Amino acid sequence: MNGPTPVDLLIRGAWIVTMDTERRIWRDGALAVIGDRIHAVGPSAEVEAMVSAREVIDGSRFVLTPGFVNCHVHITGEPITRGAVPDDTDWEANVMGWLIPTYQAQTPEEERLSARFSALEMLRNGITTFIEAGTILDLEAVYDGLAETGIRGRIGQWAQDRAFDPSEDQAALTARAIDTLQREVERYSCAGDPLLAAWPALVGHVTATDDLWRAATTLAREHGAGVTAHMSPDPQDPDFYLATTGNRPIEHLAEIGALGDHLSLTHAIFLDRTEVDLLAATGTHVTHCPMTAMKGAYGASHSGLFPEMQAAGVRIQFGTDGNNNGNAADIMRAMYVTAGLFKDARRDSSLFSAYDVLECATLNGASGARMEHLIGSLEPGKKADFVAHDRQRPEWTPLLNVVNQLVWSADGRGVHSVWVDGRRLVDDYRATTIDEERIFAEVEAAAPALLARAGKTVPCRWPVL
Repeated sequence: MNGPTPVDLLIRGAWIVTMDTERRIWRDGALAVIGDRIHAVGPSAEVEAMVSAREVIDGSRFVLTPGFVNCHVHITGEPITRGAVPDDTDWEANVMGWLIPTYQAQTPEEERLSARFSALEMLRNGITTFIEAGTILDLEAVYDGLAETGIRGRIGQWAQDRAFDPSEDQAALTARAIDTLQREVERYSCAGDPLLAAWPALVGHVTATDDLWRAATTLAREHGAGVTAHMSPDPQDPDFYLATTGNRPIEHLAEIGALGDHLSLTHAIFLDRTEVDLLAATGTHVTHCPMTAMKGAYGASHSGLFPEMQAAGVRIQFGTDGNNNGNAADIMRAMYVTAGLFKDARRDSSLFSAYDVLECATLNGASGARMEHLIGSLEPGKKADFVAHDRQRPEWTPLLNVVNQLVWSADGRGVHSVWVDGRRLVDDYRATTIDEERIFAEVEAAAPALLARAGKTVPCRWPVL
C-alpha cells in the first residue's frame, strides 16, 4: 500500500471557494500543492490523510479563492501618473488630451518601472493573471521588468496602422504594424504556457485597417494566442464604421473573419442587438471595465447591453483599465460595481448576482486569457494560482455566505497572501519579489518628471499650499 504523497505545501482548515464544475465550497477545506500545480483540494481530513507536506499553513484565518484575472489593464504610463487627469473630462479630452501625451513622453526605464508597479498593485489585490491593454511602447523593457515579479500575463506592443493623414503611406504603416505583431509573438511565444507571453494587442477603436485585423487574427490562431482591442466605449466608433463600411463595428469584424473565441473586445458599450448576437454566436469575449465606465460617463448603465449579453451567453470578463480611468487595479471593486450597476439601472435585482460576477472574475477571465486549462478554478492539475483573503477583518465577520461576502463586503485590501505558479508572491500583505519602499519612492520621483515632459500640470480646484 502506498503511503502519503509528498507535497510542497498544505493549507488546511480554510474556507475554499473552488469554482470547479460543481462550484463546491469547502468550509473546512485543504489545498495541497506540488511544484507549480494543485495536487488536491477537498475536506481537510481527507486531504491531510493523502499527503505528507513540507510546509503546512493553518488556513482557519483564510478564505481561499482562485487568483483573479484582469483582462484589460494599461500597465505603463498611467500607473505612474495616477490621479493626474481631472475627473470631469469627456472621453476625447481624457484620451487625446491627457493619456496619449503622457504615454508618448515615457522613457523605456519609466515603462519598466510602471509595469513593475502595476504588477505590485495587481498582486496585492489578488490579481494573478492580466492581459495588457495594448499601449506598451518598449516591449523588451516591460517584459524584463515583469519577469522579476512572478506575475502571469499576456502583453503586446502598441499596434495601429490606419492613416488618418492623406500624406501618410498606408501600405508602409500596415506593413510596419504587422511586422511588430509577428516579431513579438515569435519572440515571446505562448508555446508551453509560460508565465509571460506576447499577444497581438491592437489599440482598436477605429485605428486598425482590415488588413491589420486579419493579420492579428491569423497570428493568434497560428500561435495559440489571443487578440485584445478597444471597441465602442463611445458612439464615435460605430459612427465611423457605419460611415466607412456601412455596418456597425461588430458586424464588420464578423464580415472580415475577425470575431471568435480568440478575441476580447474591451468596453463594448454602444452595441445593438445584432452585434450582441454575433458576439454570442462566435464566442467572442467582452471585457467590461465598470469603474472606467462610471468615472468617464461612458453610459454603460444607460446604453450598455450587458444584461442582454449575459443572457445571450457572451462571456463577460473584467478589466480595471488605466490608473487614470478605473484608477485602481482591484477586480473585487469591479465585481461589486457590476453586481450593483445593472440591478439599479434596470430596477431588476436578479441581474448579475454575486455568483455571476465571481465567475466573470475567475472562470470567464481565464477563458478570455486562453488559459482555462490552467487557471480560473482550484482543481487538481491546475496551476497553483490562488489568493488567501484575511477573515480577521470587520468586512469578513461574521462569515455566513462566503460569495456574498466576497462581492458585497470585501475588497482587495483584505488580500493577505497570493500564490502564482506555486510561488508565494504576497505574504502577510507584503510583496516577496518587489521592494515596496523602493518602488514607491521611484514612482513618486518619476511622476512629476513624466508629466512635465508631456507638458501637463495637475489641476486642482482647491488651493494646494
